[in-house]
Amino acid sequence: MEAYPADWEADVVLRDGATAHLRPIVPGDADAVVAMHARQSPESIYLRFFAPLPTIPEKDLKRFVTVDYRDRVALVMLIGEEIIGIGRFDRIDDDSAEVAFNIADAHQGRGIGSILLEHLAAAARDLGISVFTAEVLPQNRSMLQVFAAAGFEISREFDDGVVAVRFDIDPTEKSLQVQEAREHRAEALSVRSVLHPASVVVIGASRKRKTAGNLVLRNLTAAGFRGRLSVIHPAAAAVAGIPAVASLSDIEGEVDLAIIAVPAEAVTQVVRDCATHAVKAVVVISSGFAETGEQGLMLQREMVATARSHGMRVVGPNSFGIANTEPEVSLNASLAPFLPDAGSLGLFSQSGALGTGLLAAAKTRGLGISTFVSAGNRADLSGNDVLQYWEEDPVTQTVGLYLESIGNPRKFTRIARRVARVKPVIVIKSDLTGRELPPGHQVRVSSLSGKALDQVLAQAGVIRAGSIHQLFDLAQVLSSQPLPHGHRVGVIGNSAALSTLVIQRARAEGLRIDRPAVSMHPEVSAEDFAAGLAEMYADPTVDSVVVTFTPSAGASEQEIAAILADEAAQSGKTTVACFLGVHGVKDELTAYSRGADGSRRVHTVPSFMGPEDAVWSLARATEYAAWKSSDRGRYPELEGIDHRRARSIIEGALARAQDEDPEARAAGRTVVLERSEARDLLAAYGVHVVPFYAVGSVDAALEKAAEIGYPVALKAVSRRLRHRLELGGVRLGIANPEELRAAWTAISAVIDAAEGPDGERGIDVQEMAPTGLACAIRAGEDPLLGPMVSFALAGDASELLEDVSHRVAPLTDVDAAAMVRGLKSSPRLFGYKGLPVMNVAPIEDILLRLSSLVDDFPAVRSVALRPVNVTEGESSILSAKVELTAQASRIDSSRRRMA
Repeated sequence: MEAYPADWEADVVLRDGATAHLRPIVPGDADAVVAMHARQSPESIYLRFFAPLPTIPEKDLKRFVTVDYRDRVALVMLIGEEIIGIGRFDRIDDDSAEVAFNIADAHQGRGIGSILLEHLAAAARDLGISVFTAEVLPQNRSMLQVFAAAGFEISREFDDGVVAVRFDIDPTEKSLQVQEAREHRAEALSVRSVLHPASVVVIGASRKRKTAGNLVLRNLTAAGFRGRLSVIHPAAAAVAGIPAVASLSDIEGEVDLAIIAVPAEAVTQVVRDCATHAVKAVVVISSGFAETGEQGLMLQREMVATARSHGMRVVGPNSFGIANTEPEVSLNASLAPFLPDAGSLGLFSQSGALGTGLLAAAKTRGLGISTFVSAGNRADLSGNDVLQYWEEDPVTQTVGLYLESIGNPRKFTRIARRVARVKPVIVIKSDLTGRELPPGHQVRVSSLSGKALDQVLAQAGVIRAGSIHQLFDLAQVLSSQPLPHGHRVGVIGNSAALSTLVIQRARAEGLRIDRPAVSMHPEVSAEDFAAGLAEMYADPTVDSVVVTFTPSAGASEQEIAAILADEAAQSGKTTVACFLGVHGVKDELTAYSRGADGSRRVHTVPSFMGPEDAVWSLARATEYAAWKSSDRGRYPELEGIDHRRARSIIEGALARAQDEDPEARAAGRTVVLERSEARDLLAAYGVHVVPFYAVGSVDAALEKAAEIGYPVALKAVSRRLRHRLELGGVRLGIANPEELRAAWTAISAVIDAAEGPDGERGIDVQEMAPTGLACAIRAGEDPLLGPMVSFALAGDASELLEDVSHRVAPLTDVDAAAMVRGLKSSPRLFGYKGLPVMNVAPIEDILLRLSSLVDDFPAVRSVALRPVNVTEGESSILSAKVELTAQASRIDSSRRRMA
């Protein structure tokens, strides 16, 4: 029997938004399996076992719960201690296995079969199985639908009263889309149950006004919560004017949301009580968890595990609370004594203190919010979950997130890329690498730099803000203005000095000033300003307009503001303003109109404290508009890929390393492939390395050079000297035996000086590749971000200046092209100062193929191709190094799980 596969365990979100726990079966589950069977209807038993089976025979029960986790695998799904679904497969041969399911009658229709199938397929692929088969009775339509709707290519045959189903379980584009869509619906619904409660109970509200529970209760009352509000207090008849009850048992009807403000050590028991009374979600205001140390972390994990295993979502702990300004909800279950007006900005914060700052800044600037979530320690509900909800929320039109850490960045970028196609996503995050974390946040650490992670966000269409100030500057534009149709900006105002500042900053931000700025007289009249605005908006070469105005004797700010609001509303062009007395989205710069359906429409021009802020915000909005309208490419079907060969090489190398060092897997050590293995693995994905030959003497080098033909190159194997032409470890263009003898002697001397007698002394002989521009390509599994691909021109300058392109795999053809062209040094590839124009198509193909390799195999920790010579024709890969990890664990994997 294989060891219990703990990494197969997962908390999952069901179709209805509730949660459950999934894990491999163990012999101790026998009683729970019997109990589930006893609750099943005769029809369900017949559909599963093809015969009446009132009780499970002891022999069969033992076989059901005793598996080897290799040839016989079973997973159970639980809510609390109750098993609500079982999925299993039994290996038929090396490649295929028979799969079967049993879903509890009371829980059918919750998507349990689909989730079990996803997890069984992922486990089977881990074990080298590629095909599932099943035998299903024709009347078992629900199970046939699970197979049909999974996105795999299904074949069916009807024989002897049974439908035989067969399908390949390797992920397809359709199956991944199905999985992603199911995940989205489930997680969005789970967040909706948190933000749209029909009934709320506050647990732990003291009669003292300055306590957290009392404050939340008063804020709920002050906001006019439209649902049923209850409070639990063991002794008081009322708290903050709300009648109190002694326990949850005293509340009639269902409770959707519980706000918990009791001491940390009591929270888990309160969560258990909530589970007993079918509460759907909890917001834990209490602190004293992971932010306090190891003991608090254990408390936090116990509390979350209790909630998830009973179907509940958790906001917090250490949360500032949540809010929903929709009139039919009017929920302020937070510590904020005030809320901005209802609006279209969704706000998410991990920090309680900054949650206050976010709400205060929105209110000060006149920006209305739709919903607000403070995740605190983000032990369960995360920014990823809330993004899933906001994607389809018709009220939320702009998303703003303050993130102290990202637990699952790959999933974040995957969701954000989808959300950003329909509404802008703005993120404040000072450090995305996982190295600088506030107390209570447990995430992995990235191996890449902050600049790499900026590129990851940009790839997903996420707009990065450096501060709360910038977030709201940008939100002002995106919440109130149409997106710019291009980069051309018109500037108008009554201050030549301000206009000059605007022009200089606009050009620095990548905007175009094709039309001369219109600088009016400092004492301009309202009529002249209106005429100038009308002319500016009528110019077809202007995509957006920056308006500045300083106090004037000719017209008041109120007059100019009203004129600007009307002209901007009629133009439909993006407009930002600098009115020294107005900051934010204010009534002074608001115009109203009637839509075709008779509805009232509001048009507000955002005003900024200075021209720099206005132009920065306009530039980011313009970049977002360009990203949104751009072609994001396609995932090409790459020819010449042998997945089976690649898997065999990887598994063989890992098995050999395990035999040599049994502790390697547990320690998560890396395995460096032999150079021939690395070459074979890359060849399986259509990436070919120029052959090189290790030789131990000058005579052997002469013999190999004669065999492959001159000219040749000699290269020291030493890590210190390889690729370092300037250190003397490489000799190129060796034309004859005499030159080879001299080069061998010179390299040997360099090795002696650099390595000493015990260092790496090998030398390779390699045929000379065509002269070109040297590049470096890397790919592999980043601990935090998952599969990544990087590209740079070779050399110290690229590394020191971080002139490197990074993208998350898988890549589209557009991603690959952008990586090559996105370097500051990329002009060297395209004819800079008389250099030849290189053929970059082979480089883009290599990027796509490596992207596919590292996306398919999380065990590939690192692939380094250096140098890759780019020429006017073909490219040549001159060296390759591949490292595997003995303990691959991808956060955002092919099996759905909460993270």
